[in-house]
Amino acid sequence: MEHIVLVINPGSTSTKLAVYRDERQTHTTSLHHSNQDLARFSDIEDQKGFREKVIVEWLESEDIPLESLTAIVARGGLLAPMPGGTYHVNEVMVQHMAEGRYGRHASNLAGLIAYDLSQRLGIPAFIVDPVVVDELDPVARISGNPQVQRISIFHALNQRANGKKAALLLGRPYEELNLIIAHLGGGISVGAHKKGRVVDVNNALSGEGPFSPERVGSLPSRRLVHYFFDQHWTKGDLMKLFVGRSGLVAHLGTNDSREIVARMHAGDADAKFYFQAMCYQIAKEIGRASTVFCGNVDQIVLTGGLAHSTELVEELKPRVEFIAPVVVLPGENELEALAFGALRVLRGEEQARHYAVDGNSEHPAREVKQ
Repeated sequence: MEHIVLVINPGSTSTKLAVYRDERQTHTTSLHHSNQDLARFSDIEDQKGFREKVIVEWLESEDIPLESLTAIVARGGLLAPMPGGTYHVNEVMVQHMAEGRYGRHASNLAGLIAYDLSQRLGIPAFIVDPVVVDELDPVARISGNPQVQRISIFHALNQRANGKKAALLLGRPYEELNLIIAHLGGGISVGAHKKGRVVDVNNALSGEGPFSPERVGSLPSRRLVHYFFDQHWTKGDLMKLFVGRSGLVAHLGTNDSREIVARMHAGDADAKFYFQAMCYQIAKEIGRASTVFCGNVDQIVLTGGLAHSTELVEELKPRVEFIAPVVVLPGENELEALAFGALRVLRGEEQARHYAVDGNSEHPAREVKQ
């Protein structure tokens, strides 16, 4: 049976869409939404009707009948921590995304729209490996302060998809491998994939690990405390600074690695220095991850948009390839990863999970298999 899958991946000002006929992408677009379009909505969740309408209009413009779809798969939003995998979008999940219970983000819209359309059409709706995938070993959660526990927020979708690609290249099951996977983009996450579970990873969103083109990474605690109080920052201002205005953009005035590399080739010493500093920190994080496996690493995978940069790869490889062979699988490939996650369930190769919440658990989401 041929499967026709609609993929929905919203951003703050755009909605990326694709249609897959089995593994083949037949249609794709990125719909831009102007500030004027979005200004009339007070909350992100209020945009659901507007965004759903433009999705349906795009399908109609491409002569893709809604009734031809066999499934819809959406980028997972901010939800309770959960094990990785493909999940049915269910009523509990919809309620949590609509309320913004675990945070408000444009990705929440994907599940809301997918569920609405799926109910109309009588077809399944899924999310795959959302950013809140949490499979950390208990010891990996511990910090030096009992009140501050380490949490798992990272590029789970791309990391898991490329872990499975790396496994195919090695000719071995993903569940038998020890992999270090570095997603290199606007945010950077380095995950320790131990026989199918991401047992340790830096929090790529809010300040752990290497600095990135626009995020701050780890900071010295004492200097951070003085910086906060001396500058009289508010919590909101500091988070905006650390998440979007730090890293290369703070040092060099741009988060565009292509521009930075061009400046390096033109002889800009500062561009070269800070680019190398970022690579140094990435390599150090990969080295840290290798200790999770006691050095027994099958492969290091470099992925994400920055992995397209020859200069970055050439900086990283000499520092880490003594640990394990390095393979480069560049790009985010989110639409493909979402589609393939849905296809594995539709074909019975993988069982879909159900999102449920245990209110007595410190990490409340649990999966209930079909």
